[in-house]
Amino acid sequence: MARRFEELEIWQEARELHRVIWGEFKECREFAFRDQIRRAALSVMNNIAEGFERRTPKDFAHFLDLAKGSCGEVRS
Repeated sequence: MARRFEELEIWQEARELHRVIWGEFKECREFAFRDQIRRAALSVMNNIAEGFERRTPKDFAHFLDLAKGSCGEVRS
């Protein structure tokens, strides 16, 4: 079992998603769109971390659901 959220494979993948999104939209001139997609990608990573730190399975599941929603926002 992970002791820190950074050890979670899903958090590591979310971090990579954020890194890729940040780089891919670096030159985007549609600033509102760029900022929204970057925030959504960051939200995936942050919700996983916050849920893990809550330490109750119910809270963790809730934050994973929020992360999934943010992931859907990035995909759309």
